[in-house]
Amino acid sequence: MTTLTVKAPNISCGHCVHTIQDEVGELAGVKSVQAKEDSKVVTVTFEAPATTAQIEALMAEIGYPAEPA
Repeated sequence: MTTLTVKAPNISCGHCVHTIQDEVGELAGVKSVQAKEDSKVVTVTFEAPATTAQIEALMAEIGYPAEPA
């Protein structure tokens, strides 16, 4: 199991948190997604076939590009 922690500066409300958790959570291999509005930090726990690159690409695609935490 791998854990990815990134910042998503575009998080501004609860809807943003919900969108990230729903969209990233649907990727095959993703076990949990926790996005926090106050810290703008997203933590994803995953295993294959999901990859860090795939998760970061999806976050960018839905409007929440990831930055190093």
